[in-house]
Amino acid sequence: MVYEPREYRSRHREDDLHHFQVRIGETDLDVGIKKSRFRLELVKKVEAYVTAERQVLQEYIQKHPDFLTALEPWRPEPSKEEQEQIPAAVRAMCRATELAGVGPMAAVAGWLAERTGTYLARYSRDVIVENGGDIWLKSSRTRKVSIYAGDSPFSHQIGLEIRPDRTPLGICTSSGTVGHSLSFGRADAVVILAPSAVLADAVATAACNRVQGTADLQKTVEWALTVPGVTGALAVLADKLAVKGEIKLLPL
Repeated sequence: MVYEPREYRSRHREDDLHHFQVRIGETDLDVGIKKSRFRLELVKKVEAYVTAERQVLQEYIQKHPDFLTALEPWRPEPSKEEQEQIPAAVRAMCRATELAGVGPMAAVAGWLAERTGTYLARYSRDVIVENGGDIWLKSSRTRKVSIYAGDSPFSHQIGLEIRPDRTPLGICTSSGTVGHSLSFGRADAVVILAPSAVLADAVATAACNRVQGTADLQKTVEWALTVPGVTGALAVLADKLAVKGEIKLLPL
């Protein structure tokens, strides 16, 4: 897989956070924590944690290779002995993608962002973990999150205002025109908000698949809000957008 520079990361403007990257295999995380809490040894701890989490999932995939390629919800039917050994990651991804109607790997980026963020929350009360456009955020202050939508005129011109009382929060984006992730839709960006980044990631993929033209934008965000746990949805295609739910948009 070819590495794609994530130029949007250069736009960070938080004056209270220190950012660092963790790249392991296909995983490419941008992590922000309070400057006062950052230590070099913390980077090594995060790298070790992410490596261990990836290893558990990789071992499951080695035993169940269809898990990696399934495009529909995965419903493991293990023996009683195996049931107790299903990793928490697999359970979480399967629950979320069952609700969204997509394959389990559609939630892997959100799952890893959430797991890493939850781990770091023991060190810092403010944490943001971004994994290829999928974000897990915990904050003690109001944050602005810019929306990247490829060549759309809305790209980096609008953002979300996230109040601290709404966090922890998953903010996940899927696109049919940006990035290497598999998509069957044409949206420049579909952004889903949910307390679970795993769920937000799965629903973002499913919602993006539904957008074939601008006429689908409103129907798509309305569908997203029918999924239990989703609190907000935004869909962008060219110079049109639709939004629904608990979302406050800001000009940037």
